[in-house]
Formats: sequence, structure tokens, C-alpha cells
Amino acid sequence: MVKKEPKKKQVFNIFFREKPAMMLVTLNAIKSDIYASSLAKQIDCTYSHVVKILQDMLDADLITFDKQGRLKLLTLTKKGQEVAEHIEKIRELL
Repeated sequence: MVKKEPKKKQVFNIFFREKPAMMLVTLNAIKSDIYASSLAKQIDCTYSHVVKILQDMLDADLITFDKQGRLKLLTLTKKGQEVAEHIEKIRELL
């Protein structure tokens, strides 16, 4: 039996790709730096998929990477915070 998504979630997913949107919303909610591997666990996504999306977000000036040794800390830019807040507002409206 296939688990059916709630109608609101289905509508939200029509307009937004779920994982990238949830990455921004999660980064904004955390309000601190986080590693890609931690983010992957929180949104239930593979590390490689998260890294690919993060590269696109970096190119769009939504996040920054702060390299600390082998690890990279993720931080939302001002633009990234604004986009995340708008996504969250839209999700609440649906």
C-alpha cells in the first residue's frame, strides 16, 4: 500500500522541488552553521544529492561555504535567508 501525502504537501511539491526547498528552510530554521552531512540526515537525503544541490545554491548566492579542514560549514546568505522565509510563508499558506 502506497502512503498518500497530505494534500497540502502535494500542492507545495507542485511548485517547489521538495529537497532543495527543505534544505533552505532547514538551514534558516537552524540559525547556525551546519555541515552538509548533517543537513543530509535532517532532510532524509543522500549526501551526494545534497552536495549537488548545495553547489547550485552556492552559484545562486544563496549559501556560503566556510572550509574548516576537510569539512565545509554551510551558512545562508542574506539572499538565501529571504528566499527561505518566502518558501516557508508559501508553505504555510498552502
